[in-house]
Amino acid sequence: MDLVRFSERFIEFLIDIESLLPTRRFFNAIIDDLHVITVSRLSILAQRPKEGRLFNQLLDILRFYVKFEIDDVTGEALTDAQISSKHFEKLTNLQKKIFKLFSDIDEYRPLFLASVSSIDNRDKLLKYFSTINEERLIMLCHHLEIGLDNNEQIDKICNYFHNLNRKDILIEILVDHYQRHDSQIKSLNRMPLYPSEEIIWNENLVPSKYYSGDHCLALPKLNIQFLTLHDYLLRNFHLFRLESTYEIRQDIENAVAHLKPWKTEDDDVMFGGWSRMAIPIDSFHITEIGPARIGEDKPSRVRGEIIVNLNVKKSIKNEWESLRKHDVCFLITVRPETKPGTPYNYNEPFIPQVGLTYVRGCEIEGMLDVQGRLVDETIGERPQFDTDYRTYRVLLDTNQFKIDNQDPDKFNDIYDSFNILVRRNPKENNFKAVLETIRDLMNTKCVVPEWLHDILLGYGDPNAAHYSNLSTNEQFKRLDFFDTFLDYDHVIECFPSYQIIVNEDKRSSSSSSSSSPEKPMPPFRLSIDDESKKISLIPYKIPNRGPYVEEQPKWNRIRFTSTQVEAIRSGIQHGLTMVVGPPGSGKTDLAVQIINNLYHNHPDQRTLIVTHSNQALNAMFEKIMALDIDERHLLRLGHGEETLETEKDFSRYGRVNYVLTKRLELLDMVAKLARSLDLADDVAYTCETARYFYLYHVLSKWEAFLYEINDDQTVKSTTADDKRSAKIIEEKFPFHKFFSNVQCLFHGQSFEEDLEIAKGCFRYLKKIFTQLDEFRAFEIMRSGSDRSNYLLVREAKIIAMTCTHAALKRKELVNLMFQYDNILMEESAQILEIETFIPLLLQNPNLGHNRLKRWIMIGDHLQLPPVIKNISFQKFSNMEQSLFTRFVRLGVPTIYLDSQGRSRPSICQLYSWKYKNLKDLRHINELPEYQFPNPGKFFFLLEFHNMVNMFLSIGFLHEYQLINVEDYNNVGESEPLPYFYQNLAEAEFVVATFMYMRLLGYPSDKITILTTYNGQKHLIRDVVEQRCALNPFIGRPNKVTTVDKFQGQQNDYILLSLVRTKTVGHLRDVRRLIVAMSRARLGLYVFCRQNLFTSCLELEQTFSLLNRNPNQLQLIPDEYYSKRFSSKRNLLKKEEIISIDDMAKMVQFVFDFYKQQVKRIREQDPELFESIVNPNRQQQQVDDDESEQDDDVDDEDNDDNGINGIGNDDEDLPFVKITEEDTGLNDDDDDVEMMDECQ
Repeated sequence: MDLVRFSERFIEFLIDIESLLPTRRFFNAIIDDLHVITVSRLSILAQRPKEGRLFNQLLDILRFYVKFEIDDVTGEALTDAQISSKHFEKLTNLQKKIFKLFSDIDEYRPLFLASVSSIDNRDKLLKYFSTINEERLIMLCHHLEIGLDNNEQIDKICNYFHNLNRKDILIEILVDHYQRHDSQIKSLNRMPLYPSEEIIWNENLVPSKYYSGDHCLALPKLNIQFLTLHDYLLRNFHLFRLESTYEIRQDIENAVAHLKPWKTEDDDVMFGGWSRMAIPIDSFHITEIGPARIGEDKPSRVRGEIIVNLNVKKSIKNEWESLRKHDVCFLITVRPETKPGTPYNYNEPFIPQVGLTYVRGCEIEGMLDVQGRLVDETIGERPQFDTDYRTYRVLLDTNQFKIDNQDPDKFNDIYDSFNILVRRNPKENNFKAVLETIRDLMNTKCVVPEWLHDILLGYGDPNAAHYSNLSTNEQFKRLDFFDTFLDYDHVIECFPSYQIIVNEDKRSSSSSSSSSPEKPMPPFRLSIDDESKKISLIPYKIPNRGPYVEEQPKWNRIRFTSTQVEAIRSGIQHGLTMVVGPPGSGKTDLAVQIINNLYHNHPDQRTLIVTHSNQALNAMFEKIMALDIDERHLLRLGHGEETLETEKDFSRYGRVNYVLTKRLELLDMVAKLARSLDLADDVAYTCETARYFYLYHVLSKWEAFLYEINDDQTVKSTTADDKRSAKIIEEKFPFHKFFSNVQCLFHGQSFEEDLEIAKGCFRYLKKIFTQLDEFRAFEIMRSGSDRSNYLLVREAKIIAMTCTHAALKRKELVNLMFQYDNILMEESAQILEIETFIPLLLQNPNLGHNRLKRWIMIGDHLQLPPVIKNISFQKFSNMEQSLFTRFVRLGVPTIYLDSQGRSRPSICQLYSWKYKNLKDLRHINELPEYQFPNPGKFFFLLEFHNMVNMFLSIGFLHEYQLINVEDYNNVGESEPLPYFYQNLAEAEFVVATFMYMRLLGYPSDKITILTTYNGQKHLIRDVVEQRCALNPFIGRPNKVTTVDKFQGQQNDYILLSLVRTKTVGHLRDVRRLIVAMSRARLGLYVFCRQNLFTSCLELEQTFSLLNRNPNQLQLIPDEYYSKRFSSKRNLLKKEEIISIDDMAKMVQFVFDFYKQQVKRIREQDPELFESIVNPNRQQQQVDDDESEQDDDVDDEDNDDNGINGIGNDDEDLPFVKITEEDTGLNDDDDDVEMMDECQ
């Protein structure tokens, strides 16, 4: 076995060398000259099906890279024509050599006279070479220049094999050298996108066991360099496909295991269980096989119909009926051998227990109604059915169908035996669309910007894409920072080593000079000379936009740091901008400001925003709306816009409705303007008539007004009195009636000032007609789809979407001729490599060039990477490496943000050690919430009078603390399902702490409970639901979720459960620790097994800080939360501090404390008590018949007391003390998410 492992590792080593251009350039010639592939194929190990399986798979990968379609010298990718030309030239030379050597032998004549295409396949070559005897074959090899120039070389190769004769070895070498190899893209196009059972449970391709690194796998690797874009896409295609296959395997195993398939006495299949995600098939049959398209050998389409019986719960039935077009499902055949009643054993292999035989993927085309027609999904109402039977029309994979059809007996067995239909969570079921997108990219000529090409492949100068290294034509010498700077001092702070020279902007009506005693006011334009360290600062004035407040600019109020300003500067310039931002360093605010500056500096350009999650996209969108960006230019694609905390709808159809509504509003304003000019208001009938009205009436009157006030005679007669000259503006202004709702439109003090006001009014009017011109297309187009597409490709300037949506909709966007100039990516370090690359190619090239000008990537590679569930793909293939991280490893210039504004300084110390010189922003040291309780910065013990004075968390002695949690009833962590870790003691302790905080007055939306495992998350949710969810005094926390899911979010107070008590688990990854420690702003409380995590070397720096405080939860229950912060606490006796040393004590303490708090509130503030218990009481009251209504309300209150559990006695309070039986998983295991961590 050691020799086998060595052989596999050696082939892996050869693959790594061949897949890198610098080493391949020289090494590929050696591989070819020594015939390594052929010799390895003929080895004894390769002939053994079991021991040599992995070896042969690795040889296939090595063969792929040896024959890769690339010029070994120049490194350029070869086209199909070039590959064919090289192949024909090689075979022609072979025929010439044979003709020269054996032209007099008739039996060799067909070989050198035949056409190249008739002899370039393996079977033909074997046939012809077999007719040549060994002596002549050796002579031929000597003359072909294929590394067999003499007998010594031939003997050296043949001596490796004792079971083969010399002739067979030479024939195999010649055939392998001259046969035509399949085109890589054609092989990819013939590959099924849905995995079958042969791939899903192939351990060499999709390993399920924990990868320890002691053996290699037949998988591609994502290193820092790639041969070509084709190689780059192909590796990502295979890895994404296999990772999706791993997730599909887990879903299938989970769903089928819950169905409990058993074999009946008559050899039929029965199902003893049920599953939310799987249902038995009543019947399946193929209804249509479309003819093959020209040039293809597979059917154009294969349709089938599935009939299932939805005799299940209504909620599950609704889920099945909600299957939509393009949803992916799986048809499964099981033939179990187990008898009825046999339980499923999760520790045993899956396939033997359920008898799984076949798996085929399918795509839902729609559900059929009673008449057999597809149900229209655009109609909200569902059709009525008389029975529970439902029929779904599906599309099968034509490539897989062709493969199955090659064996008729197996074909009938497969498609006549499906008995289970499995569906998946729609959020995790988009793999087919992404794979199709990658395959489409490989079938088209990918054009990336020239300044990005080499960096994407990992070659060249890493600084080449930085704005300072681009050509001078692509750099802006003068940058308009708009509202980036709050004042002149802000500029000096951001450029401390530069000399600031204030110049006058000749284009602006206001000016400043270096000799002026007053400091210039923003906005500023800067000309930065990095060599001389000089900045030419030009203040300018925003033109007056009109007399109304809502038209005034919305100014930025964030005082950006010098590093943030450098990132903004880089983002405005052409090229690649990389920003590394620690937690709370203002990455989102920075991104929004870059977008704001690009919007104002380049109004003709379009910016694409891409994020990993809807959460980040919505957070960015909400901040964009607060800046000076016209909302008609904003568009949000994909699902998730419903979570935006605004009443405005920024989806496609939401923006269409906004445009149509806005059009009517503007036309009403046009009608008002017409009436003010004593004209008929029918000019506001359409956008077109409004345009003519503007040209013939509005613009003409404005031009006449300008002519009158600029008339020389008029000016000369009034220059003696500035006030009289200002009166001319008011007297001649033609639109007084329209602006009659503005008080004191003109001030009458200055001619220049009033003229600017008049120009502002005209700009306001002009904007109305400009918007109507933009909206005119919506009058012409009638369908909602046409309008939304026009909005996407023409109207919107800032388009936001997730990386997943970009991958799913690329084909649609390209067909719509979607174009953009800039890309900004947030959470870049969390996005898969391929999902980062796809947004670069959402548009067709323009004259062979990509029009992309800027690529801004913002992220933090020291936090969690993209989620890869399979450990083998994560570690061996390095699939968790994002493109952002790869660029950092390559040395691409990055801007490191060095200040954080989220956590108080003491909490920041828990993770700041991972970052270089991470400081606090100014508000951390100024805002009361960071300085005073809750909490403050220090405490000290006055032992001389046995009292404590501190500025700390309300109700807590410490602002952060590690709480040691021991076993409860001799049980620590448990694992009811594989990798589904839970810890009941920690769950109860965490929930009790949450209840304690709520009783002190902490708002529930300020508290989040985090854990590191899905199993614990579900357990805590169960405990919350049972203990306090329905209690009006407590309720639920803001969120109960995992650390991984909460990345990118924050809350004031975090309660963290680490779960494990036997091994550290995946918290050993420091990146996960950084995320866990950096989510809290004001308070962090970690519940764990102290000795276990403290002893972990990787976590030492953080836990050494946590261990400074006692490991028992220390409480001060006499304090109460308030939104107003007091400067200090009263002096407390040490006896007033309560230490909680275990979970049971905490639960008992909270139970007693709850009764005290409810009694206190009832006695001190009865109205508050009633409002908490009966929040809807005031809504039930009616003005008339007040006394009678009050009696009714009292009766209702008594009824509510029974419902809510709030009685007159403390014993009736809705708080249940802990028992061993009342906490755990729900009976419905289908609702549980399986934890995929294998550590």
